[in-house]
Amino acid sequence: MKKLKVASFFSGCGGSDLGIVGGFKFLNKSYDKLPFEITYAIDNDKYAVETYNENFEHPAILDSIKNIEKESIPDFDILIGGFPCQSFSTVNPTKDTNDERANLYKELVEIVEVKKPDFFVLENVKGLTTLQKGAILKKVTKDFKASGYKVKHKILLASNFGIPQKRERVFIIGIKNNIDTEYSYPKETHNENNWVALNSVIDSLIPTDEKFYFSERAVQGMKNAKKNMKRGLYQDLNKPCLTITSHLAKTSLNSRDPVLLVNPEKELYRRFTPREAARIQSFPDNFIFPVSDTQAYRQIGNAIPPVLMWHVMKSLSESINRIEKPTLKSHTHLQFTTTNAKPKIEKEYVFTNAEKQADEKKPVYNNV
Repeated sequence: MKKLKVASFFSGCGGSDLGIVGGFKFLNKSYDKLPFEITYAIDNDKYAVETYNENFEHPAILDSIKNIEKESIPDFDILIGGFPCQSFSTVNPTKDTNDERANLYKELVEIVEVKKPDFFVLENVKGLTTLQKGAILKKVTKDFKASGYKVKHKILLASNFGIPQKRERVFIIGIKNNIDTEYSYPKETHNENNWVALNSVIDSLIPTDEKFYFSERAVQGMKNAKKNMKRGLYQDLNKPCLTITSHLAKTSLNSRDPVLLVNPEKELYRRFTPREAARIQSFPDNFIFPVSDTQAYRQIGNAIPPVLMWHVMKSLSESINRIEKPTLKSHTHLQFTTTNAKPKIEKEYVFTNAEKQADEKKPVYNNV
C-alpha cells in the first residue's frame, strides 16, 4: 500500500521528520523505515529550512503558518506539529504564556478543522503540562477534542529510549473520533540501569578547536557568582546529559546549561561542539548542517530527537494496523509493515564551521 501522507508544521531542521520516515542509524542501531512520507513541510526560519532541504528530498516551505491558506494545503493523513515552546518553558517561567507564540497552536487547530486528518502528533516542553496548574494543556486538548478527536498526552523521557539525554517532552496524540483504534505510547527500551551514557557520543574531552573552551574570565565569573546560582554544570560522562537547549551557542557557566570539564586542575571547561550536541539529540552523523555554528546550535536545541520521534511514530503505525476496517480517507487498505529500504543518495558529510568528522563518505537520509 501507499505510505500515509504527513504534513509537518514548525518542521525546524527536520529532527522530527527524520524520525517519522526512519531509515537511519544511531549508535550502531538501525531505525527502520516507517510507512510514512512527508508531503508538506513548513517553517519560518530560513536557516532551519536550509538545513531541512539539504537533508530531505521533499523541500520545506519558508513561510509562517499564519500566512498560508489552510484550504490550499494538499490533503494529508497525519498532522505533525512541534509548536513553539518558549512560552511554556520551565527554564524561564516568567514568560507570558498568552503571547503570540503561545497561541500558534490555534493555527494547528484551524488546519485540523479544515483538512480533517485522521491523526495528529504534537510535541512540546514538559512545562506545558504544569503551567497554570495544567490549565494551558487542558485548553489545548479541549480545542482539539472540539474538532472531533480523541486526545491523550504523556511525558516521555528521551534517555528511556536509548538517547544520551535527560530530555522530557510531552507528546499529544489525536485520533479522529470515527476511527476505531487507540494509541499506545511506545514501550521504554532503557531504564536507569542501562541508560546510554554521554561518553558514547563524546569522542574526546579535548576539542578539535580551542574556540569551544570557556575563557579564564568566564571561569572566574563562575567562581565569583552567588552560591545560590547554578554554576558550572559539568556533565558526568558515565550518565546521560542534561537537556540541551536552543541557546547552546550562548552557553554560560552561570546557567543551567550542561558543559564539559576538561581538566579540573587547570579549571578548563568547554561547551559541546555542534556535532556532539547533534549526537546528544540522536541525529546520525550524516545529517548535514550547512549553516554557521550559531544557527546549528539553535536548530539542534530546538529539534525533536529523531530516535524519540521514531518510537512515537512506530507506535502510531502499530495503532493503525489494529484498525479492523479500512476507514482512512486516502487509502483502501490499512495494514502495512516497516521496510529496510536504503537511502537513495550518497553525499559527503558536511558540517560548516564546525569540527571535521570522519573522512569516509556517509549516506544522507533523503527519504522525504
